[in-house]
Amino acid sequence: MAERFLEVSLDKRGVRCTAKLLDDRAPVTCAAVWNALPLGGDVYHAKYARNEIYTLIPPFAPEEPPLENPTITPIPGDLCYFTFSDTQLSTSSYGYEAAAESRGGQAAHATRRTVVDLALFYERNNLLINGDAGWVPGIVWGTVVEGLDEMAEACQDLWRAGALGESLNFRRA
Repeated sequence: MAERFLEVSLDKRGVRCTAKLLDDRAPVTCAAVWNALPLGGDVYHAKYARNEIYTLIPPFAPEEPPLENPTITPIPGDLCYFTFSDTQLSTSSYGYEAAAESRGGQAAHATRRTVVDLALFYERNNLLINGDAGWVPGIVWGTVVEGLDEMAEACQDLWRAGALGESLNFRRA
C-alpha cells in the first residue's frame, strides 16, 4: 500500500502539520479515519495527559477499531484515537457535561452514547492515566512528519491563551 498523509490544522491560528498514517501498525483505525475524512471540531487542551490537544466527535467507523498499536506513553507527533462513553466524560472535572448532553440529549441518560477523541501529542512526558478510570490506552494511528515545531508552538499558545473559537481538523493531504 502506498503511504498516505493527512493535514492536521488549528484553523483559527492558521497552523498546519502533515502526518503519515501508520497503516502497517494500525490498519483498521487508519482505514476508518481515512474513509471518514475530513474530521474535526472544537479543540481542547488536555488536563491530565499533559501535552495533548484533541477534538471530540461522533463515532464514524462502522465498528469501533480494536486496540491496535496501543500506548499509554505517547511521544511528540503521535496521533491517537480513543473511544469514550458519555458517562466516562460526564464528571464536572472534565468540563464537557453540557457538550456530552447536547450530543445525546435527554436520551443520553437512558442509553450510553459513544464519543471519539482524536488527539495530537506535541511534546514529551505524556502519561495516559486518569484519576477516575486508571490507564487509558490509545491507538497510535499516525505520526507527524512535517511542521511539528510550529504546531507545538500553537498548542502552547492554545494552553496559555485558551481554546475558545479554535478547531482541530484532519483532512487528506
